[in-house]
Amino acid sequence: MTDGIYILANDVVFDHLVALLNSLEVNGAKDIPVCIIPYDDRMKKVQVEIATRPHVTLLENTDSITFWEDFATQVWKTHAKAQKVWKSQGLKPVQCLEMHRKLCCFDGPFDKFIYFDADTLLMGSLDYIYQKLDEFDWVANDFQYKSDLNYIFDLSSAKLPQILNIDELQSHTFCAGWFASKAGVFNRNNCSQFIEKITSGEAEIMSLRGADQSLLNYLVARSKISFYNFAYTQPEQVTGNHWSSQFDVIDYVLYDKGRRLTYLHYMSISAAKITRLCAGEDVEIPYRDVFLHYRYLNSPQTQPKLTPPNVLVRLQRNLKSWGIQKVNNVQFKLRNFWDR
Repeated sequence: MTDGIYILANDVVFDHLVALLNSLEVNGAKDIPVCIIPYDDRMKKVQVEIATRPHVTLLENTDSITFWEDFATQVWKTHAKAQKVWKSQGLKPVQCLEMHRKLCCFDGPFDKFIYFDADTLLMGSLDYIYQKLDEFDWVANDFQYKSDLNYIFDLSSAKLPQILNIDELQSHTFCAGWFASKAGVFNRNNCSQFIEKITSGEAEIMSLRGADQSLLNYLVARSKISFYNFAYTQPEQVTGNHWSSQFDVIDYVLYDKGRRLTYLHYMSISAAKITRLCAGEDVEIPYRDVFLHYRYLNSPQTQPKLTPPNVLVRLQRNLKSWGIQKVNNVQFKLRNFWDR
């Protein structure tokens, strides 16, 4: 049996990827093989980077990529509401189709795997996750269940309670940016069965607010595979993982009330912001020193010296830290002052 890690990435999230790979090496996953799933064809920098890392490979199974993109396309083209909304917004027929490539995990080289979005840092051992996969087909460790269920499923759909058990649904939702499962849990045979269900009208129960996340949650819930979420089952014993939480930093490792995090997810912080930071701009992100530590772990001499922000930006940051929101007329007066 081969345990492994999948990461969806391209050159746009290159800085994220390097930081994640470095964190894997020093925080408990040094000997776990990693497979990079290409988000798209922008992979030149990624290919150069992984050539220096013998335990990291690139998924080159184009047949797998084609199959899962076709599967996602069939799903979402059947969703009448999605097609209407996305068309009105000038979007493609399938929003964020590339994000669905994470489904390649299910016919990749690893028997048991953990999937990471590239905007993640490993903080601690993954052993307990792989061990739990001996008992369950799907393992999560996040607090998505505390969020609005309407982000995952369309609660306005009259078909939802006819298809899924509403009473169990909240406790079984998860973040699609980090999860663990096994090869073959979803495959070409059972996906053809899902397509039949979806095209018969079940597509409408999926929310449009996160296409790949809605689809993955639908597949898990509809298949009724065994599911375990550490954060739901053991809420007092596990840590948070989202950057918005207040964690303690000790030697570039994050702790939640004395408990070491498993991972930190920079979800919703744009890759462009990280790129600007790594280009030397004084950009604020949570746990910035932690991120920069892992990004330049193997080449500290290349870490840029950040250019200090101007006085106005520093003042705005101070106001924010004091809990004061920007006020347009105050900002206007300050700009006039500095223009004198």
